[in-house]
Amino acid sequence: MANQVVIETEELTKIYKDQVAVDHLTFNISEGEIFGFLGPNGAGKTTTLLMLLGLIEPSGGKSRVLGLNPLRKPIEIKKMVGYLQENMGFYRDLNAWQMLRFIAELNDITGEEADRRIENALKNVGLLDQGRKKINAFSRGMRQRLGLAEILMKEPKISFLDEPTQGLDPDGTNQILELIRKLGREKGMTVLLCSHLLYQVQRICTRVGIMFHGRMVAQGSMGQLAEEKLGVGQEEYSLEEIYMKYFREAEACAPSGTI
Repeated sequence: MANQVVIETEELTKIYKDQVAVDHLTFNISEGEIFGFLGPNGAGKTTTLLMLLGLIEPSGGKSRVLGLNPLRKPIEIKKMVGYLQENMGFYRDLNAWQMLRFIAELNDITGEEADRRIENALKNVGLLDQGRKKINAFSRGMRQRLGLAEILMKEPKISFLDEPTQGLDPDGTNQILELIRKLGREKGMTVLLCSHLLYQVQRICTRVGIMFHGRMVAQGSMGQLAEEKLGVGQEEYSLEEIYMKYFREAEACAPSGTI
């Protein structure tokens, strides 16, 4: 039996004045998938995430997350979804443990259960030894790790990750990618991963969607995309080569006035 669809959009659209940020976007993601959301800056990836979280209102179309309408049930969705922003904001006068304790209380996680989750989360992202260090002394990469620890501590059903390895060194990047893969395979968590780093997406994602100028121009497994665009199996081409084939065609067909 196929896994249940947990994220779905139908003709989802966002227009800012005369600029189309998201253009009639239709796609779905099933439970337990790690879905790579690809595209250059301005393609509409982050705008899509914000609509799925109920943080901005669409201009048209509809979406559902875990069966709920983000506009009508944003609080309920936020309790079940983790979100790692591209630039995380924290109370920098707190230490990592205090910050996660505060977030735990906001999510009705208290006492020994909160302590257990915080310790496990900090350990998994490699910050356990830095747990009593104030966040204002953290590097950008350490703040990214703390953002992932927040998601792990909440134990959400879905995670939206916007450039999760930004600011990390190669070793830290490898650790985080393996952690994301583990969350999908062992925990059954659904992950929507926004990135422009194609080799990372190819390494861990089960399917990808490619966006240009607010439109989803392709979606499927790497093998499906290679077959569709190049007529051969995935083993013949890298995701970068497949992506660039779509990119060149999308640029040639791009209407004026898009972003």
